[in-house]
Amino acid sequence: MAQLSLRGIKKRFRETAVLHGIDLEIGDREFVVFVGPSGCGKSTLLRLIAGLDPITEGEFVLNGTRMNDVAPSRRGIAMVFQSYALYPHMDVYENMAFGARLMGLTKAEVEARIAEAARMLRLEALLKRKPRELSGGQRQRVAIGRALVRKPDVFLLDEPLSNLDAALRSEVRLEIARLHREIGGTMIYVTHDQVEAMTLADKIVVMNNGRIEQVGSPRDLYETPANTFVATFIGSPRMALVDVTRDGDRLAVANGGAVVTGALPDATSLKLGLRPDAVQLHRGAGSEGLSAKVEYTEYLGDNAYVYARLADGTLLSARTTPNDLFAPDEAVTVTVTPGAAHYFSAEDGRRLNP
Repeated sequence: MAQLSLRGIKKRFRETAVLHGIDLEIGDREFVVFVGPSGCGKSTLLRLIAGLDPITEGEFVLNGTRMNDVAPSRRGIAMVFQSYALYPHMDVYENMAFGARLMGLTKAEVEARIAEAARMLRLEALLKRKPRELSGGQRQRVAIGRALVRKPDVFLLDEPLSNLDAALRSEVRLEIARLHREIGGTMIYVTHDQVEAMTLADKIVVMNNGRIEQVGSPRDLYETPANTFVATFIGSPRMALVDVTRDGDRLAVANGGAVVTGALPDATSLKLGLRPDAVQLHRGAGSEGLSAKVEYTEYLGDNAYVYARLADGTLLSARTTPNDLFAPDEAVTVTVTPGAAHYFSAEDGRRLNP
């Protein structure tokens, strides 16, 4: 069992403030992903939980016990690093056994734990190999196995897939998801890749400039982003934000037409958020809709994304079928599926509901 509470966590390196008061509750057996752009503080927050860096202000509580001054080795937490951090002179077995032996376990218990971890991670045939004889995906599985044999209350994973190619990232991501289901531990995972966050997490914590922008399930963040930062960070292709003014039941773009989107919030000047599935493209100039010109098309096999630029310079994307071909510089008219648009304040970017 592992329940974590972060209360008013601040971190400064000399005069540089990195975290500005983090409040977060993480429940037992949750898979939580910290996501955000580089430099937002997500890895720093992970290191504070692990005890690798001291907390400047605030309190970290694990299972009701204050952990600020508890040594990393006594927190019941295991961390998997981005760089694998394997001992090059040790084989896979010895790499996995090293931490377990430091815990004072008997030889039989160490062997049992390694056998169980090797089975879970499909490493049985690799136990006598050195790290240099392994692929990147195999090394990452060994790093996870080394954490697993300690049977910690909390697993911390700091961008564990960033050194892998696309095929291996997909493979190891599935391994991590399966492992979480099998062992049922609390996992905290750091990434800048929103696809990893959406596919792995029970709960996503979106961070920006040392602050939490929003916490919620992948569906919550995708369907009801709290502000323009979350809206454009979650989802691929990213949501387009269009500056519009209200004209009755229509939303107008400067020198570019107007569009009907359904029920509107009580605001005259706002930002219209459009995901690719909310947009339809019609060939030629139309009397109802937003004027645009096609820039390019991404063909992805089972579907395609057409990117078109509005009269005000905003680039938006529309999901189309692979056979629906649009030429560069082709004039199109953009309409919006009623009820599919998002609305945000033009002043501070917060979400506005119809």
